[in-house]
Amino acid sequence: MRPQGSPEELERRRRRAVDLVKAGASITEVARRLGCSHSSVILWRDAVARRGPTALTAKPAPGRPPKLTARQRAQLPRLLLRGATAWGFETELWTTQRIATVIHRALGVRLHRAHVGRVLTALAWSCQKPERRAIERDEAAIERWKRYRWTRIKKTRSA
Repeated sequence: MRPQGSPEELERRRRRAVDLVKAGASITEVARRLGCSHSSVILWRDAVARRGPTALTAKPAPGRPPKLTARQRAQLPRLLLRGATAWGFETELWTTQRIATVIHRALGVRLHRAHVGRVLTALAWSCQKPERRAIERDEAAIERWKRYRWTRIKKTRSA
């Protein structure tokens, strides 16, 4: 299991362990103080002895780099807040496919619509479905009905 902490924090822990061993602390004591196994302390000590201090440097996260840079991700909310009609769509309803199209037009990056959902989640945006309402809906008539008709036909508790 991966230890808790950022790569930089883990690097500091490795360097601290090697410094404590060099200062004369026992490997078991260093492991106990730093909350790691004694075999890790031995590996770190030996790595520094063989390859020097750069052996403990934090390595970049493996995997493909993200298609959207941090700057592009920061631009995305501003682009979407313009509204869907500003981007040439007929309605204001956003779909992941439409957002992928906007990202491609504005930022020149092609993303799959499934990945767009993950990007939006990372930006703390949530999926929201608009309520379906009839075009002919008359709010005033509904309010009158609720106030006068509904109060007469609504069942009440009997004592």
